Amino acid sequence: MLPYSAVTPKHVYLNRRRFLGASLAALAASRAAFAAKLTAKKTSYNAGAERITPQKDVTTYNNFYEFGTGKDDPALNAPKWKPNPAWTIRLEGEVMQPKTLAIERIMTLAPLEERIYRHRCVEAWSIVVPWIGFPLSALLSQVQPTSKAKYVAFESVYDPGQMISSRAAGIQFPYVEGLRLDEAMHPLTLLTMGLYGETLPNQNGAPIRLVVPWKYGFKSIKSIVRIRFVENQPPTTWNLSWPAAYGFYSNVNPMREHPRWSQAEELRLGEGSVLRPKYIKTQMFNGYSDEVAKLYSTLDLIKNY
Repeated sequence: MLPYSAVTPKHVYLNRRRFLGASLAALAASRAAFAAKLTAKKTSYNAGAERITPQKDVTTYNNFYEFGTGKDDPALNAPKWKPNPAWTIRLEGEVMQPKTLAIERIMTLAPLEERIYRHRCVEAWSIVVPWIGFPLSALLSQVQPTSKAKYVAFESVYDPGQMISSRAAGIQFPYVEGLRLDEAMHPLTLLTMGLYGETLPNQNGAPIRLVVPWKYGFKSIKSIVRIRFVENQPPTTWNLSWPAAYGFYSNVNPMREHPRWSQAEELRLGEGSVLRPKYIKTQMFNGYSDEVAKLYSTLDLIKNY
């Protein structure tokens, strides 16, 4: 069974917490201001009466292959990473006004919200997380997509000097993902800068990532540096690596099994015990059917997995 109980001590993953600033010279001054912005408005988006997963489980049991393929590798290795303090995201492709926006500008595009989302991983485990961010649509609307824009392609940072190689990871870097334009613009799709009232730790995708709660976790791409509006369905990392297991849509679907395991149930991290772990039934669209099922009303979701 998954050894999630063997978590990393909190001091290991907090010892190099990252706060953003306009430049190296301004980093110290901006630290308090950025932290203050993470005092987010609570919203009606939540996971019902489900218990929020303990922070230690969410920050020490991760998939982030750039920092290792084991679940505890990111919490051990990612804090050593030194990302550029002047982080930017490039928006380009089928748009009227391509732009490169600094993280400080992105933070002003919409009020920050705290949203408690279920998060289901394709390996059949799940968590409930209080994310902090705002709808991705607020960022995408800055560049006026053209009529040719049908999909949105995302790219993660890749620093070969501080991250492992594609050969060691078994997947190609930089990590790429994609959504249909209507999925990207959906109000549930969150551009995320924090969790549990704090800025994102490196292992959770600092400084900025996506959360798409009705899809398996690997669709929620971390540490974004580039977004392209494109006419055709873009390649995605896990689909390129193993297309029979990882489709483009990757909607949570208990009826569409992974080649190696069933998707009918999931292990809820942080609940139960080693001897009696807690399993729950997986819900279609991860429980967000009322909000998103209409996006796929014409699709066969077994074939379009």
